[in-house]
Amino acid sequence: MSTDPTDAFRLDGKVALVTGGSRGLGKEMILAFARVGADVVISSRKQEACEALAKEVEQETGQRALAVGAHVADWSAMDDLAAKALDTFGHVDVLVNNAGMSLLYDDIRNVDETHYDKVMDVNLKGTFRLSAVLGGAMAEGDGGSILNISSTAGSQASPIEMIYGAAKAGMQSLTKSFARAFAPKVRVNCIMPGPFMTDISKAWTPEMIEGFSRIIPLGRGGEPDEIVGAALYFASDASRFTTGALLKVDGGAIYGN
Repeated sequence: MSTDPTDAFRLDGKVALVTGGSRGLGKEMILAFARVGADVVISSRKQEACEALAKEVEQETGQRALAVGAHVADWSAMDDLAAKALDTFGHVDVLVNNAGMSLLYDDIRNVDETHYDKVMDVNLKGTFRLSAVLGGAMAEGDGGSILNISSTAGSQASPIEMIYGAAKAGMQSLTKSFARAFAPKVRVNCIMPGPFMTDISKAWTPEMIEGFSRIIPLGRGGEPDEIVGAALYFASDASRFTTGALLKVDGGAIYGN
């Protein structure tokens, strides 16, 4: 056994699939996993973006990268995504349910059924189906790790993120349920990010960003690559005795769980 504790964070010989993987936090996790030895499956709605990142991964790291355009709100598309990953590599050892979205509304009474269904399906339906299919395959095989990317909105009530927050709270509940359903061979954990300076931050007002210095103890929003440490911990054997855990990565923005 190696005496170097950083070896536990390696993913040599593993295959990692990340939804919402072509940009933002997903892209940073894809690059990190490949840099520590994993082959990767990059999935998002835009096939071209997935292919561009796959090329970058292969050129930089030499790891294999499969690009699969898929919409996480589509149940059958998640079945197809799982099948393509398993057919290509024979196994998936790490699943990161990262894809998510929120929609703005001026008044909760103006939210229609299409808005509600879209937010719930993107954030929750794909997470459930992909976890069920690939988690089941992991449990029948050599085991693995599922990592859900939720949000602090799932734990902190907000009138402007009511549906999104409910979906993310559901993801946190699924984390605990799947952790029990697939134990002991599959670990299932969750990261709850706070505000990160990804593409979504381009829609934030200067006043909102400036306000981080007052309401967030660390005084700022997170940089995309600052998700990597937590993601590598949960994806790798470094967390081999951790399952059903919810970890805030939010600069200290919210208190409690």
